[in-house]
Amino acid sequence: MGTYDTAQICINGHVITEYYNEFPQFRKKYCSDCGASTITSCQNCNTPIRGGYSESFTSSQSPAPSFCHNCGKPYPWVESKLKAARELSDETENLTDDERESLKKSLDDIIRDTPQTPLATTRFKKLAAKAGKVAADGLRDILIDIASEAAKKAIWGV
Repeated sequence: MGTYDTAQICINGHVITEYYNEFPQFRKKYCSDCGASTITSCQNCNTPIRGGYSESFTSSQSPAPSFCHNCGKPYPWVESKLKAARELSDETENLTDDERESLKKSLDDIIRDTPQTPLATTRFKKLAAKAGKVAADGLRDILIDIASEAAKKAIWGV
């Protein structure tokens, strides 16, 4: 029976290694893509970030997980992208204040697969279209890596 290794990921979400313990030669204190510091455990509960499975070693890396498997809190890269999406929503001139707030409230259900996700994706598509191409493209660039699979399919068809 296999076990999960620990993943090392920079605080911006770049996976350094999924096999922190198995292959210590790949450890890095800082990310070579963005220079950010790296972590190996949840900053909320200190549980190691789940990495690769020892019986299925593969050289292709999985994307960084969005949430801690132990406490359910989002990892720092998810928090920073949500913050950026909320700030971009505030900068969108084509929306009313109420529409901006509605768009921001939809974000939590776009990154999680919940019963509210279909409503959130419908609202997001409507408001992103009204916000204009530049804002819609910016939101897509921010959210595409952290949106749930159901939301990605519903909003962008991917």
